[in-house]
Amino acid sequence: MLKNYFKIAIAVLMRRKFFTFLSLFGISFTITILMVMTAFIDKVVNDNYPDKKRDRSLYISRMELRGKESMNSSGLSYYYIDHYISKMKTPVKVAISSGFGSTNTYVNNRKIVINYKYANAAFWEVLDFDFIEGKPFSKQQEDNAERVTVISEDMKKEYFGDDDTPAVGKYIEADDIKYRVCGVVKSLPITSYLLYADIFLPITTSKTRLDADKGYLGNYSAIVLAKNSGDVSKMKKEYDGIVAKLKSPGKEWDHVYSHADSYVEGYVRTGNETRSGMVYAITAITLFALFIMLLPTLNLVNVNITRIMERSSEIGVRKAFGASSKTLVYQFLVENLILTFLGGMIGVVLSVAVMYFINDARLIANLNLSLNLTVLGYTILTCIIFGLLSGVYPAWRMSKLNVVTALKA
Repeated sequence: MLKNYFKIAIAVLMRRKFFTFLSLFGISFTITILMVMTAFIDKVVNDNYPDKKRDRSLYISRMELRGKESMNSSGLSYYYIDHYISKMKTPVKVAISSGFGSTNTYVNNRKIVINYKYANAAFWEVLDFDFIEGKPFSKQQEDNAERVTVISEDMKKEYFGDDDTPAVGKYIEADDIKYRVCGVVKSLPITSYLLYADIFLPITTSKTRLDADKGYLGNYSAIVLAKNSGDVSKMKKEYDGIVAKLKSPGKEWDHVYSHADSYVEGYVRTGNETRSGMVYAITAITLFALFIMLLPTLNLVNVNITRIMERSSEIGVRKAFGASSKTLVYQFLVENLILTFLGGMIGVVLSVAVMYFINDARLIANLNLSLNLTVLGYTILTCIIFGLLSGVYPAWRMSKLNVVTALKA
């Protein structure tokens, strides 16, 4: 039966090539946009370099102070992390790092923008960076405030050139200070904003005194690492208990909010209010996908209705010979799904081409989009939804055609 439906579907598609072109274009264009978007989200969310211990980690990156008439949201101060988070009993390690800042330097009269981040020695133990050369700075070097640095592979090429000469032992200048390179790591995309930097400096070399600000807010974040994944919920409860006991830093503030989140929760959190940003993120993505699918679906519905009117005599004959409305609806839905999957196959080819262009153009450095099982799975699901949405109403219209009226047509 399906084989016959497939033959009929191909024959119908070949009969009116212009309508077929419009349908396939709308489907493939929609699938291409959704696939590229899915590949981007999958890369951002599921790429676990360098934080390969996500199942044991929680991310504490922001704090929100709320009052009756005001609100202030920011990163954490080093003082707060050192006096509260570092003293937690459940974590075995606490990685501390600043947000990345930018500075300009010049090499052979060529300006280079360097994004730098301060980090503690535990940063390299919690995270699993791939070292191409050398090694991370040690706890002793951090304590001694030695001017050493770990740089990214991209920064090595930009600052020292593309040759294979080792960068370890050389000096790189940032913010008018020279740092000796002790290691080179595989580069990160800027979408990994909590971890991204071109160069990583010992936290004790910061020009701002770490103990200068006794408040809660600042420019730092922490990753707390549990001994095993079973301790993560315990670690989360411990931090919630700490936040619940915090005193308000000022009379204008009534509540203090801060959360130890999983990677995805921390990535999408809009602030540190009582609700996570997951609901907002999922809602926004869903609405965007539905909006992208809406116009092609409406277009395909109109094309399908036109096709039905052209096939009214065929429908009338089949009804006269006893074909039920259910059988006709089933046939048309199968035909429409076949059309949708043909458009989906074209969309997959176009998506691969678009991803190759995006990767080659380096629109986002080190963010290489790829086609994988997750992206393909969402594509198949989209094709099914697309085919059903655009086929149900025309199929229902077809099943309601009067036999006499259909035969006269």
